[in-house]
Amino acid sequence: MNNEEKFKLIKRNVQEIITSEELDELIRKKKKPVVYCGYEPNGPMHLGHFVTITKLLDLQRAGFKVIILLADVHALLNKKGSEADIRKEVDSWKKTLKAIGIKADVVLGSSFEFKKEYQFDVMKLAQASTLQRGLRSMQEIARDVENATISQMWYPLMQVADIKHLKADVALGGMEQRKVHMIGKDMKKVLDYDFIAMHTPLITSLKGPGQKMSKSIPGSGISVTDSYEEIKKTIQGAYCPEKIAQDNPLLQISELIIFPTFGLMEILRPEKFGGQVHYRTYLELEKDFVSGKLHPLDLKNSVIEYLENIISPIRKRYR
Repeated sequence: MNNEEKFKLIKRNVQEIITSEELDELIRKKKKPVVYCGYEPNGPMHLGHFVTITKLLDLQRAGFKVIILLADVHALLNKKGSEADIRKEVDSWKKTLKAIGIKADVVLGSSFEFKKEYQFDVMKLAQASTLQRGLRSMQEIARDVENATISQMWYPLMQVADIKHLKADVALGGMEQRKVHMIGKDMKKVLDYDFIAMHTPLITSLKGPGQKMSKSIPGSGISVTDSYEEIKKTIQGAYCPEKIAQDNPLLQISELIIFPTFGLMEILRPEKFGGQVHYRTYLELEKDFVSGKLHPLDLKNSVIEYLENIISPIRKRYR
């Protein structure tokens, strides 16, 4: 893979890189850069998480070392359950990651986040951060943010310190992580560490605009261990307005998960409804959908089968 192909793969389906210039320099200077992405082990991995997992697979192909942080301490601070609950979720996530087959160093937050050097870095960040900024950074990721606790404002500072202590060159996350990452970018002198922030788009809830995908809300998301029947039922009932591309979760799933995985999408339908059609790029598919040449029902039927092709082997290996 030459540099041009590598850059194209790295930047595919990325909404924002802070900064692209720093990333280009990193790729040219470092043979095996390190990318990290953290996940709260809270409930099953769903398609929203799978956007960053798909991006990590891209980065792995482009020569990056991948670190996945299972943020057990963060989950506790964010009121996601008791220690016992979170330990069970950690075991489940480890099984899921193994079933996916991603070649990553899976690190538990509690394995290093209680060390003196780490906590001292968090304290330095806390000295330099305002309460207002800490609260703003958690607005899209905190549970019950209207009644935010001090622990939930400690959380983003730990997330910034994670990047340094995992020695990551790139911090990957969805756009909901942007405000947290910008604390780290703005306080690189305080932390004595700099990194590149890479953000992927978010998938809208399958119930419709106004919220991101979540498996905790019935009908909102699909777990990567759901049965075929569950996938089919959820997608058939999903929000997918005819000729509308904006905030359409079925199109987002096609763009961010299906095309990167398969390189194409095939629509199987009777001749009287237009017959079989192949799309080599997402833009071709979106154009036909917006023009009305591709009906939401045909798109849904196709997405069901492609998701089953992705999820079925994960589900089998997970057992």
